[in-house]
Amino acid sequence: MDNTKFELTANVKVVFGVTFHQIKALKSFGVVMTGELGGYIEKELNISEFGNAWVSGNARVFGNAQVSGNAQVSGNAWVSGDAQVSGNAWVSGNARVFGNAQVSGNAQVSGNAWVKVTADYLTIGSIGSRSATLTVTFKGKAGLQINTGCFSGSLAKFTKAVEKTHGDTKYGQEYKVAIEFIKKIAEIRAEEK
Repeated sequence: MDNTKFELTANVKVVFGVTFHQIKALKSFGVVMTGELGGYIEKELNISEFGNAWVSGNARVFGNAQVSGNAQVSGNAWVSGDAQVSGNAWVSGNARVFGNAQVSGNAQVSGNAWVKVTADYLTIGSIGSRSATLTVTFKGKAGLQINTGCFSGSLAKFTKAVEKTHGDTKYGQEYKVAIEFIKKIAEIRAEEK
């Protein structure tokens, strides 16, 4: 079945190696009108073609994250990793939902709130050109998940993105030290099991 709800436009933003496409409504649904421009997603699977789910403003959804049902992601919010926003949930403001987190029902996440599933994780901050927080989720056999700024992905992809974006600058060097630290922690945790 073809997606008849929205399309990816030619308006793209590439941030830390992730290509975000602005979306455009192909039909009216909920409060969204035909032709209305929305927020930014990495791929079509980030928004369900069913229901009234929508991403608007400067919000971004990427990785394996999905917005479904009647859920709304707006403002400067980010939803990434394997996160799910569903039901009548709203994620807005500068909120971040990532990892395996699930926001559902009538839940509202706003402001500068972060929602993350309880898991083994490591946080490093303030780091890089944006003085961001870098969060590492240890997923056992599935490996590591890195979340920082608008990046969400494996350690290998993060290493490549750092090299491409920062090279050998002082920020690149900061990230490279963090990467070596993360590798050592992962090695120690693997030995404990």
